[in-house]
Amino acid sequence: MIQLESYQIKWEIEFERLKSVYIQKLNAFPIQVEHVGSTSIKGMQAKPIIDIDIIIPNTIPLKQIISALEELGYIYQGDLGIQDREAFKQVHSQVPNMGSSIHWMRHNLYVCIAGSIALQNHLYLRDYLRQHPIAVDEYSKLKVKLASKYPNDIDSYVKYKTPFITSILAQMGIDEISLQEIKKANGYDE
Repeated sequence: MIQLESYQIKWEIEFERLKSVYIQKLNAFPIQVEHVGSTSIKGMQAKPIIDIDIIIPNTIPLKQIISALEELGYIYQGDLGIQDREAFKQVHSQVPNMGSSIHWMRHNLYVCIAGSIALQNHLYLRDYLRQHPIAVDEYSKLKVKLASKYPNDIDSYVKYKTPFITSILAQMGIDEISLQEIKKANGYDE
């Protein structure tokens, strides 16, 4: 069931804790770690699942990153149809496993190539919403409406958020071909 919550500061605190794990584990690589998605935006209604992008230059061998994240207990899922964005599944609340019994919030972890459309999609939307509180309110209302209409249908929920998202991305300069790819990836073919 799709359940939304009002913004909570604990989401930012949890992100910072997770970020420190990735920086420690991947300290041999020049990475950035970004909190993206609705939990990264003050005032936003969100599913209480943190979205995290680890950004790597395309010169880093992906195999080494995959191996390091698997050592933390993540399951590598491939790109799930999104070019230059590799997904990792948190299989239980003790992932990432740091050798202790720490329980973590649910989160989605991605490794994105610097400069990729997948990464720009996440960062541009986040950055726009952080600067436009009226858009945050509009997007929150849309999400509440869709969660009510499709409480057990995540695909429809994502699909019908897509026009709002792509309208912002168009304002941020994402080209039409990339916008069509985003729509297709989100199941929005209308």
